[in-house]
Amino acid sequence: MTRTKLIVALLIFAVVPCSVARSQVTIDVAKITCDQFTLYKVTDPQNIAIWLSGYYHGKRDNTLVDTQELTANMQKITSYCRLKPQETVMHAVETVFGRPKQ
Repeated sequence: MTRTKLIVALLIFAVVPCSVARSQVTIDVAKITCDQFTLYKVTDPQNIAIWLSGYYHGKRDNTLVDTQELTANMQKITSYCRLKPQETVMHAVETVFGRPKQ
């Protein structure tokens, strides 16, 4: 497993909590709206931001994590999302930071 895939896999575990009863909760991050993100309707926005960071860094083959940059980027997305609550968070990320190269 490449380092990028490992990081993304670890970030997924941070976002998808499992209870003691082993009930499974899955979330389609592509469908999370800015309203859900900013108002904690799915989970703590930081969990989503960490997952998104891993996802987009993986698409760019970048295995580095800058924690200060992560915090700053989350603030930028939160500010954007407050202005456009009906947009998806992934669209917000791509608008603010640009689309990853395919």
